[in-house]
Amino acid sequence: MEKRVNINGKEPLAFKAMYALEGYLASGQLSKTLKELIKIRASQINGCAYCIDMHTKDALKNGETNQRIFLLNAWHETELFTPEERAVLAMTEEITLISQGGLSDKSYQNALKFFTENQIAQIIMAIVTINAWNRIAISTNLQIGE
Repeated sequence: MEKRVNINGKEPLAFKAMYALEGYLASGQLSKTLKELIKIRASQINGCAYCIDMHTKDALKNGETNQRIFLLNAWHETELFTPEERAVLAMTEEITLISQGGLSDKSYQNALKFFTENQIAQIIMAIVTINAWNRIAISTNLQIGE
């Protein structure tokens, strides 16, 4: 693959802003498990190998199981994920695939059964942030290991 611009090297303030979002998310109420599920699932949908590699490794370090990671792209078909996780995964898919209708009222109302509005705001920001990182990594041809 063709080497492309290193945004952090050329525009470090852009990365500083992205890292500020990560800092905000780190201080929030969402569990590491939920955050990594969001990051992996959005990255799968977007086809971002760099982010899938990074976040599956992070999830494993955090205690996630291989089986759940392997089945994440088929979460609809398994009972391995809690109702709360399923609500977050539905939100992740709908927000990541925003051109297909965005976050549905059904998914939003379901999330309200498990999460406060503040937590839902944090979930949305986590989804938006990983989608931005995916777009940066894919647009710059960022390779695993860089």
